[in-house]
Amino acid sequence: MRFLKYVIGMAMVLLIGSVAPAQAADTTVTFTIQGGALTISAPASINLGNTASGATLQGTIGPVTVTDLRATLLGSWTAHVSSTDFTTGGGTANETIPKTDAAYASGAATSTTGVGTFVPGQLTVPLAAPLTGQVTAFSATALVGNNTVTWNPTLRVTIPNSAVAGTYTGTVTHSIA
Repeated sequence: MRFLKYVIGMAMVLLIGSVAPAQAADTTVTFTIQGGALTISAPASINLGNTASGATLQGTIGPVTVTDLRATLLGSWTAHVSSTDFTTGGGTANETIPKTDAAYASGAATSTTGVGTFVPGQLTVPLAAPLTGQVTAFSATALVGNNTVTWNPTLRVTIPNSAVAGTYTGTVTHSIA
């Protein structure tokens, strides 16, 4: 008897569940995800300290961050670094340390967010790239959605024996494309 009640109950559930509604209305929903900007930031200034002519100075620049808010599918970007000469006084030959005497090592990423493959330009200081022109600092491929990467690069400057005393100033520029 229980079995019969169970079968009748199940039949009623199936019958009620298969009855089509008297009326139905579908609504198509759309929305847009807007892409943002691709930006790079770096400290405004650093001081590598002091040394003598013929020596080498080395220090970290501080956090450099690429923020990619473009919301891409399999996107990519490359960050570059370049430098001016470093000068003091009137910028004569003995008051100039050429940019070719500076080398840059990005090191590994200190933090990342999002999906992608993030690749340092030069992983360690012994592999530092001379700043003879535009050098790859970091790159990213296979990017999906928004992402960020931060690194703390090292700058090494070899001081010529002929450099005169003074405070030398140059500009290291990070750019993104």
